[in-house]
Amino acid sequence: MKQHRHIEHTVAYQPCSMADLNRAVVVLNGGGVVAFPTETYYGLAVDPLNPLALNHLFALKQREISKPILTLVDDRESLFFLVQDIPSLYEPLMKEFWPGPLTLIFPARLNLPTLLTAGTSKIGVRQSSHPFARQLLRAFGRPLTATSANISGRAAAADAHEVKMQFGSRIDMVFDGGRTPGVIGSTIVGLDKDGLKLIREGVIPFEEILQFS
Repeated sequence: MKQHRHIEHTVAYQPCSMADLNRAVVVLNGGGVVAFPTETYYGLAVDPLNPLALNHLFALKQREISKPILTLVDDRESLFFLVQDIPSLYEPLMKEFWPGPLTLIFPARLNLPTLLTAGTSKIGVRQSSHPFARQLLRAFGRPLTATSANISGRAAAADAHEVKMQFGSRIDMVFDGGRTPGVIGSTIVGLDKDGLKLIREGVIPFEEILQFS
């Protein structure tokens, strides 16, 4: 797997057992919530195609329904669960920065739950470089949400202990993958009539991204 220089994990990661992954898949298929490490912070995974799971996620985070939810995919093929097409300007960015902390805003498939896109007709997606996130996505077989593990307005959790401090027993399953970098989130980039548009500066500087546009 290609490793970009921005992608560094603070601890060695031990692969998760198949039994635990299978248990997580059962939780996710049942509309539950799984907390897991990513290359930025801990994220909260639910099935993004399940409106009831999304309702549960918004209630858990006390999140405004006007805010869309970011998602993760395991590979290019999985994108088409979520997106209508891949804009040509994204091709070099995906080649250079995926897997990694770059979220791209795509035109969303028309049948996605409204909560996922907040009615914007767009969907934010990235391919995670964290080995556990990739294991979980592969076991589940389709995309997952990756909204940060925090109650809205509070700091995003950088380790499993911080997740439990914020949510207690209200999350169905918490994977302890050690401490994540936890300094800054993914860079979010979209499109406008002039080309690439920075939506949120994150791990990867926008100036560097523009070099590949």
